[in-house]
Amino acid sequence: MKNDLIYYSIGALLYCPANKKTIADSVIHEKFGTKYSLALCLEDTINDAFVAEAEQDLIRALQQISAAHQTQPFFLPKLFIRVRNPQQILTLLHAAGPASSVITGFIIPKFSAENAGSYIQSIIKANEQSGRRIYMMPIYESASIIDLRTRYELLYSLKEQLDAIEDLVLNIRVGGNDLCHIFGFRRHPDESIHRIQPIARIFSDIVTVYGADYLISGPVWEYYSGACWKDGLAREIRDDRLCGFTGKTVIHPSQIAVVNEGYQVSQADYQDAKAILNWDLDSASFVSGNPAKERMNEYKTHSRWAQRTLFLAEAYGIKNSGSDPHFRQL
Repeated sequence: MKNDLIYYSIGALLYCPANKKTIADSVIHEKFGTKYSLALCLEDTINDAFVAEAEQDLIRALQQISAAHQTQPFFLPKLFIRVRNPQQILTLLHAAGPASSVITGFIIPKFSAENAGSYIQSIIKANEQSGRRIYMMPIYESASIIDLRTRYELLYSLKEQLDAIEDLVLNIRVGGNDLCHIFGFRRHPDESIHRIQPIARIFSDIVTVYGADYLISGPVWEYYSGACWKDGLAREIRDDRLCGFTGKTVIHPSQIAVVNEGYQVSQADYQDAKAILNWDLDSASFVSGNPAKERMNEYKTHSRWAQRTLFLAEAYGIKNSGSDPHFRQL
């Protein structure tokens, strides 16, 4: 289990094409607020014929953000680059020069048996050359994960490779839309992806293999306007949390606040988590009613949940309500 706040603090990861001309200005002037992370994408959002141009746009944006941050205070989000291939990692770090200091890490698309070793080696070299921590976030979205005959072997094989650099894996990400595309699925704003059983089972297998050691981020929600999109996003975040996910990919600034609110901790959970982690270890009993006398707390079975809850509270805050909304949803 991860025991450092940074792994819980990615939160709403806003995706943006790397060739967006206004991105530096938006970051510098805090147009997306002060509670999000940023992914600059060189992969699916960029036409293959314009990759070199997009790389130059990206480098300019990094240099502008870095230079501005030296002279004026503004919220600097955790910034990630979604690359196309392992070679881009070192190439971009070198091209960015001193401005590479604003890069938190790299997002690895379509992470698979074919490319895992090369990406891991590139991340190791990036850390060696930069002299600081540069993280990776692999995305599980390739068609190879569909095959039930090899899925478990593939997931465990990839985990064994990641375990060699576990501290550098900020979280595991899942490509909900890419996996849905393989089947021709698309959910509506009043439907949670966790109701699509072939996709939900893939998610469940990923959480089963990785969830005890890594944080896993929830899939993208593609609605940001129109009827009931906020309710749908809030509902899917509740499903995400229940199924073992933390954080979510977003594709529009309007989604950021919904994600941040969705990961706030209830007062009841916060109080229980503190009580569990402050348990008198010399006590004869490791079970009791919670402080509000609503449910059972047991030290040996709830301590990992309690640790996770306090990290989430630190990253996202605590809901004002004194009651636990999860009880009402049930």
